[in-house]
Amino acid sequence: MAAAIRHLTATSASSFAMRREALAVATPRRWATAVASGQTLGGRGGRVYGRTGALGIKAGMIAEFDRWGTRHELTVIQLDNCQVVQVKEEATNGYTALQLGICDAKEKNVTKPLRVHYSKAGVKPKRKLGEFRVAEDGILPVGTQIHATHFVPGQLVDVCGTSKGKGFQGAMKRHNFAGQRATHGVSKTHRAIGSTGMCQDPGRVFKGKKMPGRMGSDRVTVQNLWVYKINPQRNLLFVKGHVPGVAGGFVRISDAVKGARFPTDAPYPTYEGAMADGDLYAPLPDDDPNKPSEDDE
Repeated sequence: MAAAIRHLTATSASSFAMRREALAVATPRRWATAVASGQTLGGRGGRVYGRTGALGIKAGMIAEFDRWGTRHELTVIQLDNCQVVQVKEEATNGYTALQLGICDAKEKNVTKPLRVHYSKAGVKPKRKLGEFRVAEDGILPVGTQIHATHFVPGQLVDVCGTSKGKGFQGAMKRHNFAGQRATHGVSKTHRAIGSTGMCQDPGRVFKGKKMPGRMGSDRVTVQNLWVYKINPQRNLLFVKGHVPGVAGGFVRISDAVKGARFPTDAPYPTYEGAMADGDLYAPLPDDDPNKPSEDDE
């Protein structure tokens, strides 16, 4: 028994070390050294927290062609006056995090407890609040604005939002059931789910059975979206791919947990320099990716 326990302990320790090495490659260089040296920057279960994420508003989708003629479907996310509202520290709250707010709101539309909360922070009332776990050296002062240049063109990000609500839907739409046959003995049950249980034993329907019900309005995270372009003046992010939710909905943007793959050093803890005049584009390959290779010819 003791030998088995020692084996499990050694196995978990080795897997934890492998996960730590993978995170060291995925995180920016500023805190990758600390990860590789064995320091835990925060989090439970060995998860490493670095810099903060950001809150954004989904503006819609557009398409753009790059210099090689490749068409990219882009989702536009606006960081509308995203500011730090509260700092949570290990000594007072038991963990280290930043509370961010986005999009100024009218004071009459904010509850009295939140009015006091914003007045103590010295920031204008916000329409949406969100919290991001950070490392101790990733703390920012209250009132600091998170710009679109907090992210790097060409990096990968994870975007989290609330999916569109579909209401009460059947099993074919909700769970992608194939349905029953169109003819040959099927009478008025073409889209029905069919049998839901078994015989007298067990005599019940198991929990979790896929059945009709409410669909959508769920928290969804889309991982590894490529930041194609950044507009610093208007605080716009152009990410390749779809983002959950309706146009005008709030989303959370953070560095990809599976590896952000920064083409250049990411600003740590955030970008505080002058804003560029033009758009910032992700680096593209030097050779035309659409050109046929010699093997194809």
